Amino acid sequence: MPKILLIDDEPTLLRTLSMNLTARGYDVETGPDASAATVHEIDRIRPDLLVLDLGLPDKDGMQILRELRTTHPGLPIVILSARIESHVKAAALDLGATDYITKPFCMDDLLARLRSAMRRVNGAAAVPIARVGDLTVNLDALTVTDSNATEIHLTPTEWRILEVLLTHPRSPVPAQELLTALRGDRNTESKDSG
Repeated sequence: MPKILLIDDEPTLLRTLSMNLTARGYDVETGPDASAATVHEIDRIRPDLLVLDLGLPDKDGMQILRELRTTHPGLPIVILSARIESHVKAAALDLGATDYITKPFCMDDLLARLRSAMRRVNGAAAVPIARVGDLTVNLDALTVTDSNATEIHLTPTEWRILEVLLTHPRSPVPAQELLTALRGDRNTESKDSG
């Protein structure tokens, strides 16, 4: 299960993101300030991806990005910021950010970009394009097309199921894993059986 470190000074946003990512099978750590992004903390937590706000109370996110690119060059870092100026985005990307997302954001877009960032940097995780029978599934674009190039609409729930199934090619997926991906409730099975 991929581990994501979220660093943002907005407690409500941290809670919301943490719940959404945990519900989709990620292991999530959070931090409200730059102390969560020190070399020691990154080495301790060992995240697969860092989501970083630029406007932290104790240190500018650009400085954190600059430092982490020196100490952890392979760590995917996605900037999640209210700063919308194009020169700020360009500077972050030039410093080595894997992606830049502005607030407010769409959760489905954020999730797709996090998956894409992990694939780009790690070259593993899920394959961005999968073929299932005569269907082509593009996980980056969130599209499914048939052999006639007709797009098939999927609901968010159907996408979550499809993503879980595609991460387990040719092997059964435990029911609990599907329930966790759909609801985020790891105890659903025990509640239903009791």
